[in-house]
Order: sequence, then structure tokens, then C-alpha cells
Amino acid sequence: MRIALASDHAGFPLKDHLAATLAAAGHEVLDLGTDSAESVDYPHYAEPAARAVAGGEADRGVLVCGSGNGVAIVANKVVGIRAVNAHDADEAEMCRRHNDANVVTLSGARLQPQQADAIVAAFLSTDFDGGRHARRVDQITAIDSAAGATETPA
Repeated sequence: MRIALASDHAGFPLKDHLAATLAAAGHEVLDLGTDSAESVDYPHYAEPAARAVAGGEADRGVLVCGSGNGVAIVANKVVGIRAVNAHDADEAEMCRRHNDANVVTLSGARLQPQQADAIVAAFLSTDFDGGRHARRVDQITAIDSAAGATETPA
């Protein structure tokens, strides 16, 4: 699977760990930065990663900032993205099963590497259940379509 990976400075150590873990598991990692713990603005990294997923350059996205909230907000501004800030593997599994989430966001300040590994593994290995959940995801897609009609290209 091709994974778009990005973080800000607060998420950099965890992002660096995840890049190695994902590559070792056989995933193709599209690392979109940042490349150090020097202070940066998370939208500059989260948006290109979300656009890579929305545009089909990546199958899924993993974004990290201090809380996981900022990158989730940015990613969800991109039409076609359903980003969820997962705090544990159960949440990651459910966001895939019920919401067909295509981006998971993580807290670099609160998660240990082993916890993040479990969350990302659940996120990548879980399929969308479809069924009654597909109707709801279709409703989300309709909202995206309406927004996309008025969105200006970046």
C-alpha cells in the first residue's frame, strides 16, 4: 500500500518512527515532511498529504502533530478526505469499518511509538464494512461534491 505520511515539528519523531515501521512492513511511504523538529506550520504538510490521498497518489494517509487535531482539521478541508484522529487501535478499526476513513491522524505528544504502530496497523489492515455504512459515507461524499463545486483549486 502507498502511504502519504506527514507531520509538523511536534509530530516529527513519531512520523520518523512510522516511516521506518511502514517501510519495514512493505508499504511504499510518500514522506511529505517535515524533516526535523524545527518549528513549522502543520497546514503546509498536512494539506499536500491529504491531496495525495484524494488525488490517488497514495492509498491512505497518516498525519502527526502534537495533538492530532490540527492535521485532522486541515485534512478534512480537502474534498474526498475522511480523516479521523484515532487514540487507540479500536478507534482506528471502527473509523475504517464504519466511516471508510482514508486518513488517520495521531498525537505525537500523547502516543508512544508502540501505540502508534498498533493504531496504524489497525487502520491499514481494516476494510470498510459497506452495507448500511455505505449510505452514510455516500451522504458525506455528496457534501464533498457540493463543496467541490465551489472550491477553488489550490
